[in-house]
Amino acid sequence: MAKYDIVIIGGAIMGSSAAYYLRKEGFSGSIALIERDPQFTHSATTLSAASIRQQFSIPQNIRLSQFTLGLFRRLKEEFGPDADIGFREGGYLILATDEGLPVLKANHDTQRAEGADIVLEDAAALAKRFSWLSTEGITAGAYGVSGEGWFDAHAYLHLFRKALRTMNVDLIAASVTGIERQGARVSAVTLDNGEKLEAGIVVNAAGPNAGKVAAMAGLGLPVEPRKRNVFVFEARDRYEDMPLTVDPSGVWWRPEGSVYIAGGAEVEEGEQAADPADFEPDWPLFENEIWPVLANRVPSFEAIKMTRAWAGHYDYNVLDHNAVIGPHPEVQNFLFANGFSGHGLQQAPAVGKALAELIVHGGYRSIDCSAFGYERVAEGRPFRELNVI
Repeated sequence: MAKYDIVIIGGAIMGSSAAYYLRKEGFSGSIALIERDPQFTHSATTLSAASIRQQFSIPQNIRLSQFTLGLFRRLKEEFGPDADIGFREGGYLILATDEGLPVLKANHDTQRAEGADIVLEDAAALAKRFSWLSTEGITAGAYGVSGEGWFDAHAYLHLFRKALRTMNVDLIAASVTGIERQGARVSAVTLDNGEKLEAGIVVNAAGPNAGKVAAMAGLGLPVEPRKRNVFVFEARDRYEDMPLTVDPSGVWWRPEGSVYIAGGAEVEEGEQAADPADFEPDWPLFENEIWPVLANRVPSFEAIKMTRAWAGHYDYNVLDHNAVIGPHPEVQNFLFANGFSGHGLQQAPAVGKALAELIVHGGYRSIDCSAFGYERVAEGRPFRELNVI
Protein backbone atom coordinates (compact mmCIF):
# COMPACT_ATOMS: atom_id res chain seq x y z
CA MET A 1 0.00 0.00 0.00
CA ALA A 2 1.45 3.36 -1.07
CA LYS A 3 1.70 6.04 1.59
CA TYR A 4 1.19 9.76 1.05
CA ASP A 5 1.30 12.65 3.46
CA ILE A 6 -1.47 14.36 1.48
CA VAL A 7 -4.01 12.87 -0.92
CA ILE A 8 -6.00 15.40 -2.95
CA ILE A 9 -9.20 14.07 -4.53
CA GLY A 10 -9.90 16.03 -7.71
CA GLY A 11 -7.15 17.14 -10.06
CA ALA A 12 -8.79 20.03 -11.92
CA ILE A 13 -8.13 23.65 -11.01
CA MET A 14 -9.03 23.42 -7.31
CA GLY A 15 -6.96 20.33 -6.54
CA SER A 16 -4.10 21.42 -8.79
CA SER A 17 -3.98 24.81 -7.07
CA ALA A 18 -3.82 23.16 -3.66
CA ALA A 19 -0.94 20.92 -4.73
CA TYR A 20 0.88 23.82 -6.39
CA TYR A 21 0.70 26.10 -3.38
CA LEU A 22 1.63 23.33 -0.96
CA ARG A 23 4.95 23.13 -2.76
CA LYS A 24 5.24 26.92 -2.99
CA GLU A 25 4.69 27.16 0.77
CA GLY A 26 7.53 24.72 1.36
CA PHE A 27 5.69 21.47 2.02
CA SER A 28 8.23 18.71 1.38
CA GLY A 29 6.11 15.63 2.10
CA SER A 30 4.55 13.32 -0.46
CA ILE A 31 1.47 14.44 -2.41
CA ALA A 32 -0.91 12.41 -4.57
CA LEU A 33 -3.32 14.28 -6.86
CA ILE A 34 -6.11 11.99 -8.04
CA GLU A 35 -8.23 12.79 -11.09
CA ARG A 36 -10.85 10.46 -12.57
CA ASP A 37 -11.12 12.42 -15.86
CA PRO A 38 -7.49 13.14 -16.84
CA GLN A 39 -8.51 14.68 -20.17
CA PHE A 40 -10.94 16.95 -18.25
CA THR A 41 -13.64 16.23 -20.80
CA HIS A 42 -16.43 16.60 -18.24
CA SER A 43 -14.67 18.81 -15.73
CA ALA A 44 -16.44 21.81 -14.22
CA THR A 45 -13.18 23.69 -14.82
CA THR A 46 -13.12 23.25 -18.58
CA LEU A 47 -16.89 23.39 -19.14
CA SER A 48 -17.34 26.71 -17.35
CA ALA A 49 -17.78 30.14 -18.92
CA ALA A 50 -14.30 30.99 -17.56
CA SER A 51 -14.87 34.44 -16.10
CA ILE A 52 -13.59 36.43 -13.14
CA ARG A 53 -15.37 39.19 -11.24
CA GLN A 54 -15.26 41.21 -8.04
CA GLN A 55 -19.00 41.82 -7.96
CA PHE A 56 -19.94 39.64 -4.99
CA SER A 57 -22.07 40.44 -1.97
CA ILE A 58 -19.60 39.50 0.77
CA PRO A 59 -16.02 40.75 1.29
CA GLN A 60 -14.47 37.28 1.59
CA ASN A 61 -15.53 36.27 -1.92
CA ILE A 62 -14.22 39.54 -3.33
CA ARG A 63 -10.85 38.93 -1.67
CA LEU A 64 -10.58 35.40 -3.05
CA SER A 65 -11.16 36.62 -6.60
CA GLN A 66 -8.83 39.58 -6.11
CA PHE A 67 -6.04 37.15 -5.25
CA THR A 68 -6.56 35.39 -8.57
CA LEU A 69 -6.72 38.72 -10.39
CA GLY A 70 -3.32 39.52 -8.93
CA LEU A 71 -2.04 36.18 -10.24
CA PHE A 72 -3.39 37.01 -13.70
CA ARG A 73 -1.50 40.30 -13.62
CA ARG A 74 1.82 38.55 -12.92
CA LEU A 75 1.20 35.36 -14.85
CA LYS A 76 4.51 35.36 -16.72
CA GLU A 77 6.43 36.02 -13.53
CA GLU A 78 4.71 33.06 -11.86
CA PHE A 79 4.69 30.51 -14.69
CA GLY A 80 7.26 31.71 -17.22
CA PRO A 81 7.50 34.05 -20.22
CA ASP A 82 5.18 31.96 -22.41
CA ALA A 83 2.32 31.89 -19.89
CA ASP A 84 -0.86 33.20 -21.49
CA ILE A 85 -4.51 32.52 -20.68
CA GLY A 86 -5.99 35.08 -23.06
CA PHE A 87 -7.35 37.21 -20.24
CA ARG A 88 -9.69 39.86 -21.66
CA GLU A 89 -10.56 42.52 -19.11
CA GLY A 90 -13.99 43.24 -20.53
CA GLY A 91 -15.81 43.75 -17.23
CA TYR A 92 -19.16 42.66 -15.83
CA LEU A 93 -22.36 44.67 -16.10
CA ILE A 94 -25.03 43.62 -13.61
CA LEU A 95 -28.42 45.23 -14.24
CA ALA A 96 -31.19 45.83 -11.72
CA THR A 97 -34.82 46.90 -11.64
CA ASP A 98 -36.33 49.07 -8.90
CA GLU A 99 -36.91 45.91 -6.89
CA GLY A 100 -33.30 44.76 -7.14
CA LEU A 101 -31.71 48.18 -6.64
CA PRO A 102 -31.27 48.02 -2.82
CA VAL A 103 -29.30 44.77 -3.10
CA LEU A 104 -27.24 46.13 -6.01
CA LYS A 105 -26.40 49.24 -3.97
CA ALA A 106 -25.48 47.24 -0.87
CA ASN A 107 -23.27 44.95 -2.96
CA HIS A 108 -21.63 47.94 -4.60
CA ASP A 109 -20.84 49.49 -1.21
CA THR A 110 -19.18 46.24 -0.15
CA GLN A 111 -17.21 46.01 -3.40
CA ARG A 112 -15.98 49.59 -3.19
CA ALA A 113 -14.94 49.07 0.42
CA GLU A 114 -12.74 46.21 -0.81
CA GLY A 115 -11.13 48.43 -3.44
CA ALA A 116 -12.96 46.99 -6.46
CA ASP A 117 -13.15 49.27 -9.49
CA ILE A 118 -16.93 49.07 -9.88
CA VAL A 119 -19.18 52.01 -10.84
CA LEU A 120 -22.90 52.20 -10.12
CA GLU A 121 -24.81 54.11 -12.79
CA ASP A 122 -28.44 54.89 -13.47
CA ALA A 123 -30.22 53.85 -16.65
CA ALA A 124 -29.49 57.10 -18.48
CA ALA A 125 -25.76 56.86 -17.83
CA LEU A 126 -25.72 53.20 -18.89
CA ALA A 127 -27.51 54.02 -22.15
CA LYS A 128 -24.91 56.70 -22.84
CA ARG A 129 -22.01 54.37 -22.00
CA PHE A 130 -23.34 51.38 -23.99
CA SER A 131 -25.13 52.39 -27.18
CA TRP A 132 -26.29 48.82 -27.87
CA LEU A 133 -28.15 48.50 -24.54
CA SER A 134 -31.89 48.90 -24.11
CA THR A 135 -32.55 50.06 -20.56
CA GLU A 136 -36.29 49.43 -20.64
CA GLY A 137 -37.33 48.39 -17.12
CA ILE A 138 -33.79 48.95 -15.81
CA THR A 139 -33.13 51.35 -12.94
CA ALA A 140 -29.37 50.98 -12.58
CA GLY A 141 -26.39 48.77 -13.23
CA ALA A 142 -23.00 48.01 -11.68
CA TYR A 143 -20.11 47.92 -14.13
CA GLY A 144 -16.60 46.63 -13.53
CA VAL A 145 -14.35 49.20 -15.15
CA SER A 146 -11.29 47.03 -14.51
CA GLY A 147 -10.41 43.80 -12.74
CA GLU A 148 -13.15 41.68 -14.33
CA GLY A 149 -13.36 39.68 -17.53
CA TRP A 150 -12.87 36.25 -19.07
CA PHE A 151 -10.08 33.88 -20.06
CA ASP A 152 -9.15 30.46 -21.46
CA ALA A 153 -9.93 27.83 -18.81
CA HIS A 154 -7.95 25.09 -20.56
CA ALA A 155 -4.81 27.24 -20.75
CA TYR A 156 -5.27 28.29 -17.11
CA LEU A 157 -5.51 24.69 -15.89
CA HIS A 158 -2.60 23.65 -18.13
CA LEU A 159 -0.28 26.15 -16.42
CA PHE A 160 -0.87 24.55 -13.04
CA ARG A 161 -0.73 20.95 -14.32
CA LYS A 162 2.49 21.65 -16.23
CA ALA A 163 4.10 23.24 -13.16
CA LEU A 164 3.13 20.26 -10.99
CA ARG A 165 5.13 17.91 -13.22
CA THR A 166 8.29 19.59 -11.94
CA MET A 167 7.16 19.68 -8.29
CA ASN A 168 7.32 16.02 -7.30
CA VAL A 169 3.57 15.53 -7.17
CA ASP A 170 2.19 12.14 -8.19
CA LEU A 171 -0.60 12.65 -10.74
CA ILE A 172 -2.86 9.59 -10.54
CA ALA A 173 -5.60 8.87 -13.08
CA ALA A 174 -8.28 6.98 -11.13
CA SER A 175 -11.63 7.29 -9.40
CA VAL A 176 -11.92 7.20 -5.63
CA THR A 177 -14.31 4.44 -4.55
CA GLY A 178 -13.87 4.54 -0.78
CA ILE A 179 -12.32 6.40 2.13
CA GLU A 180 -11.29 4.59 5.29
CA ARG A 181 -11.82 6.29 8.59
CA GLN A 182 -10.58 5.34 12.02
CA GLY A 183 -12.52 7.31 14.58
CA ALA A 184 -11.71 10.98 14.24
CA ARG A 185 -9.26 10.50 11.37
CA VAL A 186 -9.41 9.41 7.76
CA SER A 187 -6.61 6.96 7.09
CA ALA A 188 -6.75 5.69 3.50
CA VAL A 189 -8.30 6.17 0.07
CA THR A 190 -9.34 3.29 -2.19
CA LEU A 191 -9.19 3.62 -5.98
CA ASP A 192 -11.19 1.94 -8.72
CA ASN A 193 -8.06 0.12 -9.91
CA GLY A 194 -7.95 -1.72 -6.59
CA GLU A 195 -5.08 0.31 -5.21
CA LYS A 196 -5.22 1.72 -1.69
CA LEU A 197 -3.37 4.86 -0.66
CA GLU A 198 -2.58 5.50 2.99
CA ALA A 199 -3.16 9.19 3.68
CA GLY A 200 -2.06 11.56 6.42
CA ILE A 201 -4.40 14.28 5.14
CA VAL A 202 -7.21 14.07 2.59
CA VAL A 203 -8.33 17.16 0.67
CA ASN A 204 -11.74 17.03 -0.99
CA ALA A 205 -11.45 19.02 -4.23
CA ALA A 206 -13.91 16.85 -6.14
CA GLY A 207 -16.07 19.64 -7.57
CA PRO A 208 -19.66 18.56 -8.30
CA ASN A 209 -18.85 15.11 -6.90
CA ALA A 210 -17.74 16.53 -3.54
CA GLY A 211 -20.86 15.53 -1.61
CA LYS A 212 -20.41 11.89 -2.59
CA VAL A 213 -16.72 12.00 -1.69
CA ALA A 214 -17.51 13.43 1.75
CA ALA A 215 -20.13 10.71 2.25
CA MET A 216 -17.43 8.07 1.66
CA ALA A 217 -15.81 9.37 4.84
CA GLY A 218 -19.15 9.35 6.67
CA LEU A 219 -19.43 13.14 6.52
CA GLY A 220 -22.35 15.23 5.32
CA LEU A 221 -21.76 17.96 2.77
CA PRO A 222 -24.67 19.82 1.08
CA VAL A 223 -22.96 19.96 -2.32
CA GLU A 224 -24.43 18.39 -5.43
CA PRO A 225 -24.12 18.77 -9.21
CA ARG A 226 -26.42 21.24 -10.94
CA LYS A 227 -26.43 21.41 -14.73
CA ARG A 228 -25.69 24.75 -16.37
CA ASN A 229 -25.92 25.42 -20.11
CA VAL A 230 -23.82 27.66 -22.31
CA PHE A 231 -25.11 28.57 -25.78
CA VAL A 232 -23.00 29.94 -28.62
CA PHE A 233 -24.62 32.31 -31.11
CA GLU A 234 -23.65 34.46 -34.06
CA ALA A 235 -24.81 38.03 -34.58
CA ARG A 236 -24.34 40.49 -37.41
CA ASP A 237 -23.10 43.28 -35.17
CA ARG A 238 -19.94 43.22 -33.07
CA TYR A 239 -19.71 45.25 -29.88
CA GLU A 240 -16.13 45.59 -28.67
CA ASP A 241 -17.26 47.43 -25.55
CA MET A 242 -19.74 44.75 -24.44
CA PRO A 243 -19.00 43.37 -20.95
CA LEU A 244 -20.38 40.14 -19.55
CA THR A 245 -23.90 41.43 -19.02
CA VAL A 246 -26.35 39.99 -16.51
CA ASP A 247 -30.03 40.80 -16.96
CA PRO A 248 -32.34 40.95 -13.90
CA SER A 249 -33.90 37.72 -15.21
CA GLY A 250 -30.59 35.94 -14.58
CA VAL A 251 -29.79 35.53 -18.26
CA TRP A 252 -26.20 36.54 -19.10
CA TRP A 253 -24.18 36.96 -22.30
CA ARG A 254 -20.77 38.11 -23.46
CA PRO A 255 -18.53 38.24 -26.54
CA GLU A 256 -16.32 35.22 -27.23
CA GLY A 257 -14.01 35.89 -30.15
CA SER A 258 -16.12 36.26 -33.29
CA VAL A 259 -19.28 34.95 -31.60
CA TYR A 260 -21.20 35.38 -28.35
CA ILE A 261 -22.05 33.02 -25.53
CA ALA A 262 -25.08 33.11 -23.22
CA GLY A 263 -26.65 31.21 -20.36
CA GLY A 264 -28.33 31.61 -17.02
CA ALA A 265 -31.92 30.63 -17.77
CA GLU A 266 -32.14 27.67 -15.38
CA VAL A 267 -34.83 27.94 -12.70
CA GLU A 268 -33.23 27.24 -9.32
CA GLU A 269 -36.41 27.00 -7.27
CA GLY A 270 -37.26 23.32 -6.85
CA GLU A 271 -34.26 22.32 -8.94
CA GLN A 272 -32.98 18.80 -8.36
CA ALA A 273 -29.44 17.49 -8.41
CA ALA A 274 -28.21 16.75 -11.92
CA ASP A 275 -27.46 13.30 -13.19
CA PRO A 276 -23.62 13.26 -13.03
CA ALA A 277 -23.56 11.66 -16.48
CA ASP A 278 -25.90 14.21 -18.12
CA PHE A 279 -24.00 16.69 -20.25
CA GLU A 280 -26.66 17.16 -22.92
CA PRO A 281 -27.59 20.85 -23.34
CA ASP A 282 -31.17 21.82 -22.63
CA TRP A 283 -31.75 23.14 -26.14
CA PRO A 284 -35.25 24.65 -25.64
CA LEU A 285 -33.86 27.03 -23.01
CA PHE A 286 -32.25 29.17 -25.66
CA GLU A 287 -35.30 29.77 -27.83
CA ASN A 288 -37.86 29.89 -25.01
CA GLU A 289 -35.98 31.78 -22.29
CA ILE A 290 -32.68 33.28 -23.42
CA TRP A 291 -33.37 34.63 -26.90
CA PRO A 292 -36.36 36.78 -25.82
CA VAL A 293 -34.21 38.41 -23.14
CA LEU A 294 -31.34 39.01 -25.57
CA ALA A 295 -33.65 40.59 -28.14
CA ASN A 296 -35.24 42.82 -25.50
CA ARG A 297 -31.99 44.00 -23.97
CA VAL A 298 -29.87 44.25 -27.17
CA PRO A 299 -32.25 45.11 -30.05
CA SER A 300 -29.81 43.98 -32.74
CA PHE A 301 -29.81 40.52 -31.15
CA GLU A 302 -33.32 40.00 -32.44
CA ALA A 303 -31.65 38.50 -35.51
CA ILE A 304 -29.11 35.94 -34.28
CA LYS A 305 -28.24 32.32 -34.96
CA MET A 306 -27.53 29.79 -32.23
CA THR A 307 -24.78 27.49 -33.53
CA ARG A 308 -23.86 25.12 -30.71
CA ALA A 309 -23.99 24.60 -26.97
CA TRP A 310 -22.46 22.70 -24.12
CA ALA A 311 -23.45 21.83 -20.56
CA GLY A 312 -21.40 21.48 -17.41
CA HIS A 313 -22.09 21.08 -13.70
CA TYR A 314 -21.78 23.54 -10.84
CA ASP A 315 -20.67 22.21 -7.45
CA TYR A 316 -23.80 23.68 -5.93
CA ASN A 317 -23.98 24.32 -2.19
CA VAL A 318 -27.67 24.02 -1.39
CA LEU A 319 -27.20 25.61 2.05
CA ASP A 320 -26.01 29.05 1.00
CA HIS A 321 -24.43 29.04 -2.51
CA ASN A 322 -21.04 29.53 -0.91
CA ALA A 323 -17.77 27.70 -0.49
CA VAL A 324 -16.89 25.26 2.27
CA ILE A 325 -13.18 25.59 3.01
CA GLY A 326 -10.97 24.02 5.66
CA PRO A 327 -11.04 21.02 8.01
CA HIS A 328 -13.98 19.12 9.37
CA PRO A 329 -14.23 20.11 13.07
CA GLU A 330 -14.31 16.48 14.23
CA VAL A 331 -12.28 14.79 11.49
CA GLN A 332 -9.51 17.35 11.29
CA ASN A 333 -7.36 15.62 8.67
CA PHE A 334 -10.22 15.80 6.13
CA LEU A 335 -10.23 19.21 4.43
CA PHE A 336 -12.89 20.76 2.19
CA ALA A 337 -12.50 22.95 -0.91
CA ASN A 338 -16.04 22.63 -2.19
CA GLY A 339 -19.42 24.17 -2.96
CA PHE A 340 -18.39 27.28 -4.89
CA SER A 341 -21.64 27.27 -6.87
CA GLY A 342 -20.13 28.63 -10.06
CA HIS A 343 -17.23 30.80 -8.88
CA GLY A 344 -14.65 28.13 -8.02
CA LEU A 345 -12.63 28.55 -11.20
CA GLN A 346 -11.82 32.17 -10.40
CA GLN A 347 -11.15 31.51 -6.71
CA ALA A 348 -9.14 28.29 -6.88
CA PRO A 349 -5.64 29.80 -6.59
CA ALA A 350 -6.63 31.75 -3.47
CA VAL A 351 -8.23 28.66 -1.91
CA GLY A 352 -5.24 26.51 -2.82
CA LYS A 353 -2.91 28.97 -1.14
CA ALA A 354 -5.16 29.26 1.91
CA LEU A 355 -5.27 25.49 2.41
CA ALA A 356 -1.52 25.26 1.89
CA GLU A 357 -0.96 27.91 4.55
CA LEU A 358 -3.30 26.10 6.90
CA ILE A 359 -1.47 22.79 6.43
CA VAL A 360 2.10 24.14 6.43
CA HIS A 361 1.83 27.01 8.91
CA GLY A 362 -1.17 25.99 10.99
CA GLY A 363 -3.32 28.98 10.02
CA TYR A 364 -4.48 31.27 7.23
CA ARG A 365 -2.07 34.05 6.30
CA SER A 366 -3.01 35.58 2.95
CA ILE A 367 -6.81 35.41 3.17
CA ASP A 368 -8.77 34.43 6.26
CA CYS A 369 -11.18 31.69 5.12
CA SER A 370 -12.59 30.99 8.58
CA ALA A 371 -16.02 32.29 7.58
CA PHE A 372 -16.22 29.49 4.98
CA GLY A 373 -15.57 26.79 7.60
CA TYR A 374 -17.62 23.61 7.92
CA GLU A 375 -18.98 24.66 11.32
CA ARG A 376 -21.79 26.61 9.68
CA VAL A 377 -22.80 23.50 7.75
CA ALA A 378 -22.97 21.48 10.95
CA GLU A 379 -25.08 24.19 12.57
CA GLY A 380 -27.31 24.77 9.53
CA ARG A 381 -26.26 28.42 9.60
CA PRO A 382 -26.07 29.87 6.07
CA PHE A 383 -23.30 32.27 5.09
CA ARG A 384 -25.10 33.39 1.98
CA GLU A 385 -23.62 34.77 -1.23
CA LEU A 386 -26.35 36.80 -2.92
CA ASN A 387 -24.60 37.42 -6.22
CA VAL A 388 -24.58 33.96 -7.80
CA ILE A 389 -24.46 33.90 -11.60
